[in-house]
Amino acid sequence: PVLVVGERGTGKELAADRLHYLSGRWDAPLLKVNCAAIAEPLLESELFGHEPGAFTGATKTQRGRFERADGGTLFLDELATMSLRLQEKLLRLVEYGEFERLGGQKTLQVDVRVVAATNADLRQMADKGEFRADLLDRLSFDVVHLPALNQRPEDIPELANHFALQMCAELGWELFPGFSPAALQQLERYRWPGNIRELKNAVERSIYRWETPNTEVGAVIVDPFLSPYESTSQAASLPASAPKAEKSTAVALPDDFTGHMNAIERELLEKALLSHGGNQRRTAEALDLSYDQLRGLVRKHGLGGSRSRG
Repeated sequence: PVLVVGERGTGKELAADRLHYLSGRWDAPLLKVNCAAIAEPLLESELFGHEPGAFTGATKTQRGRFERADGGTLFLDELATMSLRLQEKLLRLVEYGEFERLGGQKTLQVDVRVVAATNADLRQMADKGEFRADLLDRLSFDVVHLPALNQRPEDIPELANHFALQMCAELGWELFPGFSPAALQQLERYRWPGNIRELKNAVERSIYRWETPNTEVGAVIVDPFLSPYESTSQAASLPASAPKAEKSTAVALPDDFTGHMNAIERELLEKALLSHGGNQRRTAEALDLSYDQLRGLVRKHGLGGSRSRG
């Protein structure tokens, strides 16, 4: 058995995949169970199976994951959420390879390698009596530690480019133009508390929103909840007598000022064009701009198709 530990989003399931496919069990089944996603009564049946009459609705014999994974590997994700009662059954299976189906009397024997993963401190839980210490001793025959993304910053550009290439292919782009120096700096400076999963989401979101595939991606949208109007609303809510220094501290400063302002300008321009049916002359009058000024902004942001989109 192997225990894979690491923060959320560090790739514990991928590590479990490698442990299976690089082992002598690679051609046998690899089954996976998220212990946190299944209620305890159902989890027991899912893992160990059940006999007819074990509970309401159980009309036939059901083989559990351990039986189906015989000869292979069973990956138990979010192990720390498993109840103490189920931990007792798991300990017996890991120790002796024996178990009984739910509602059954016959002892069954299987040969299954257990790979478990968690982002919890199981030793601390064991000290508090929240996790069986004997099960922890058995599962930690070997422990694989996965580093957080901020502990391996040299991997961030490579991972970001990998996810960007995948997203560009999904969107049908002919090529990935790369990240601008400002965007790369933004990627490397952020702490990534959600690790690789958060990085993947941020890169995919940024590629999806970038509407000029032939130019470098100029900004990474890390926080989709950050509103471009937030600083304005915060300033308006302050009392009139508040000193300027206090107002400035309430504003969240962007990492890339130019890219941030361009995004705001583009969004306002899109809304104005949409509200005027794509008519650029009426839009220019509404924004108190000359027609030539508006045309320049439309070309700058690649909004020449705004009329047809509207």
